[in-house]
Amino acid sequence: MRRPTGVPPPTPPREPGRPDGAPPPERRAHDRVEPPNVAAVVERNITALLERRRADDARRGSQVRAADAITRFTGSLTFVYIHLVLFGAWIVVNVGWIPAIPAFDRSFTVLAMAASVEAIFLSTFVLISQNRMQAQADKRADLDLQISLLAEHEVTQLITLVREMARRMGVAQAQDPALDELARDIRPEVVLTRMEDSEERAAGRDD
Repeated sequence: MRRPTGVPPPTPPREPGRPDGAPPPERRAHDRVEPPNVAAVVERNITALLERRRADDARRGSQVRAADAITRFTGSLTFVYIHLVLFGAWIVVNVGWIPAIPAFDRSFTVLAMAASVEAIFLSTFVLISQNRMQAQADKRADLDLQISLLAEHEVTQLITLVREMARRMGVAQAQDPALDELARDIRPEVVLTRMEDSEERAAGRDD
């Protein structure tokens, strides 16, 4: 239906709270609402990871817990401040700056021995914590690899399915030879062997 000549177009309804003539507000990225299914999947994954982390922490033995606690404490500024006070007082007293307190380690031999013994134990505690963290990192790496292989297998199956559909519909790209390689499942052992061979050849050229 044509609008009569000279009649202005209808005015769109004004948004509540916005004055007349004002431009509509710009939508920002964080104002976008995620679909409910995506939010549920993200929440489920976060919950699963947190529960697994709590389960791993609960399985730790008392010795590992003690090593982790000592490592956290030695990596804090409180540990630094305590050593500054202790070592500073030790040095001040044995230098003779406080006459009321007699010197007991003028050559600082005891101080050096105590620091060396402390360094040995602290290094051991740090190594214990690092070994546990490395084991957790190895598990996460294995999980990432398995997820990547599963995703690659799913993509391969999708390529095979879509290619068959395209072939039946008479699409010319369905006969592309490159799809033959893409439709094959990747064998991890073959890829690792090729990587090792490439590294050996590169090392031989460097030598």
